[in-house]
Amino acid sequence: MHRLRTDDQDLLQLVSEQALPTVPGQRAHTLAPGARTGASAHSLCSCCLHSAAGLAPLALQNKRLLYNLLFSASAETLLEVARNPRHLGVEIGFFSVLHSWNQRLQFHPHVHCVVAAGGLAPDHSGWILARRSFFLPIRVLSRVFRGKFVEGLRNAFHRGELQFRGSLAHLAQPRAFAAWLRVLFRHDWVVYSKPPFGGPEHALRYLGAYTHRVAISNSRLVALADRNVTFRWRDSAHGNKKRLMTLPVEEFLRRFLLHLLPPGFVRIRNFGFLANRNRAMLLPLCARLLVGSQQNMAASPSPSADQTHSLWSCPLCGGAIRVVERLSAAQLLLRAPPQPNRCAA
Repeated sequence: MHRLRTDDQDLLQLVSEQALPTVPGQRAHTLAPGARTGASAHSLCSCCLHSAAGLAPLALQNKRLLYNLLFSASAETLLEVARNPRHLGVEIGFFSVLHSWNQRLQFHPHVHCVVAAGGLAPDHSGWILARRSFFLPIRVLSRVFRGKFVEGLRNAFHRGELQFRGSLAHLAQPRAFAAWLRVLFRHDWVVYSKPPFGGPEHALRYLGAYTHRVAISNSRLVALADRNVTFRWRDSAHGNKKRLMTLPVEEFLRRFLLHLLPPGFVRIRNFGFLANRNRAMLLPLCARLLVGSQQNMAASPSPSADQTHSLWSCPLCGGAIRVVERLSAAQLLLRAPPQPNRCAA
């Protein structure tokens, strides 16, 4: 997905997909017959929410607590912003997948969320589509996510649930922790989306490949020789070029073991109308509403050629305004201003 910047906000550009997500580990639910027909009602949006870089040492010492906080803060952010009438005003559904690694197997906890690009109206009376090209404002998501995560950390500290060992021992003091938290809050937190390689289906296939696998697949392993491990990695900072990295066996194993989950931890979770407590009732409702919206779209008459061709009318004569020439700023300086009392018939 593309990140686009405007003067006042950043926006997510949607990736078109013909079916709502199949939740890994769950039975597939078909939301409407003919879901492969390309209807925009079945679009997907892929979001990725990252915690601040300075949190990695604390997350290693408090994996279960911070992973749960990452899930809850990201989910509450998406649900709250999507529910806001200023943005979309709907109840969305999505699943989230926890990843704790980057391409070089370093510790980098983040959550991937695959979201239906639209949702139920607040009174569940209809299905509301997102705009064709955009979903939710990135800057708003980033700030709300940061606020919820930092507040969760502050509450966990006051409840005595955080552990501080080694180089972090000084953070056990309230003043030191408050100062550290202020610095953390000042930084922008990363919420972004980008075009998946090979399209949305590839993105879902990528997430599905790591539901029962940690950090690296066998296909990326190249060689084991002279007590060194060589593997492929993708350099996103330089055009996603594929490179090779060679690490001593001990360092490779150290990085790999960073990503082991706490016992019994669930790393794929469903929210909104895909949540376990809502799915049985709301998914059939989504199916009915989506079928109805498709029928309405098919029955609605297409706009006439004049309506689609002309979007503005002349304020003086009421005639249609059509583009006859496009001028650059330099060309405008060479042209005389139009006469205010003249209007084309």
